[in-house]
Amino acid sequence: MDVYLGIDFGTSGARAVVVDEQACVQAEAKFLFERSQTSDLPSYWKRALFSLLEQIPQELRQKMRAIAINGTSSTVMLCDAAGKPVDAPLLYNDARGAVMIQELTSLAPPNHTVLSATSSLAKLLWMSQLPSFAQARYFLHQADWLAFLLHGHLGISDYHNALKLGYDVEALKYPEWLENLKINLKIKIHLPLVVTPGTPIAELRSKIVEQFGFRRDCMVCAGTTDSIAAFLASGAKSPGEAVTSLGSTLVLKLLSRTRVEDARYGIYSHRLGDLWLTGGASNTGGAVLQQFFSKAELESLSREIDKSKLSELDYYPLLKPGERFPINDSNLPPRLEPRPASDVEFLHGLLQSIAQIEVRGYELLQELGADQLTQVYTAGGGAANPTWTVIRERLLGVRVVRSVNTEAAYGTALLAMRGESDKPKDSAE
Repeated sequence: MDVYLGIDFGTSGARAVVVDEQACVQAEAKFLFERSQTSDLPSYWKRALFSLLEQIPQELRQKMRAIAINGTSSTVMLCDAAGKPVDAPLLYNDARGAVMIQELTSLAPPNHTVLSATSSLAKLLWMSQLPSFAQARYFLHQADWLAFLLHGHLGISDYHNALKLGYDVEALKYPEWLENLKINLKIKIHLPLVVTPGTPIAELRSKIVEQFGFRRDCMVCAGTTDSIAAFLASGAKSPGEAVTSLGSTLVLKLLSRTRVEDARYGIYSHRLGDLWLTGGASNTGGAVLQQFFSKAELESLSREIDKSKLSELDYYPLLKPGERFPINDSNLPPRLEPRPASDVEFLHGLLQSIAQIEVRGYELLQELGADQLTQVYTAGGGAANPTWTVIRERLLGVRVVRSVNTEAAYGTALLAMRGESDKPKDSAE
């Protein structure tokens, strides 16, 4: 029996899922992130990755055929020629690239995906001004670097992660305007070689094989982003079906026959075969709820909410100023007042307000030409909250169901399984 490993690096932790050839789960592992561990993120990520590998039963490691990794979209880093990080990574929601938008606007096409304070390209331009930039040779996404630790080949990415770097996922190449930008700004580092998600890259490094006891011909495949991995795990497959990831943040993905892109609202489309995954990522979500309530409190208070009534509270729940979608405003302030004396009422207002942001997101996608929403699958921790599901279903006006599997790592395991037998294709420098 061959098995396949999917690894998910999300915002609150890292997870691993092993599936067999029938896509049945054979093992799971997790590594929860500590908020205090931020001084050396790459070392911490490496520790998390190796911890997950160690948790996989030895008998399954010996049957492992392929591995793929997903990471948070637009979490990026600079590395030297040996793959060693030269500075701290910038996380998915880091908006320091906002100061580069005016310069980007003069070079990129109007309303392009990169015209966002949190895009990979905006981050690259901001990083190009750092003293450490002189030592950099590669610009990598989180998933790219983690895969490099396993296969040893630098500078390889997938077109899901590379979308917000400016890679043209329709023509499958870097556009001319991006090449001109590199020349104009004298950016001499290597942009990643981009391949189809799931493409086999190389076998595991021999030292990884020896350290963890994997089979020697185990392949490491190109990865994807965490939200697309959640979509792959969901069971959604028809245009009009969507996946809402209710994790630390809120991410929407609507399967559409039409590609929709509009940086004014933080909307972008990922290629998925002959269809498009159009959507966006908001800064609202479960992290805001966890700021006020423990997990146990969320469960108990949710049960007390009167689901038949609408809350009169109107919030825009954010941890700090700045929103990406459906409003793209790096200075948008949180709105969390007034706070009622009742925690039940307060939570009701928060859950409903996040649902209203979800509704507006899907409305906007359809207004801009995406397929009409027919059903929403839910992934992430919020999928387990039945009260929230009822609130969302009423506001969305369509059926809301839990994903077939709510773990993004499961979707990445499927990607490894499907891609392992394919030959490398659709690559471009």
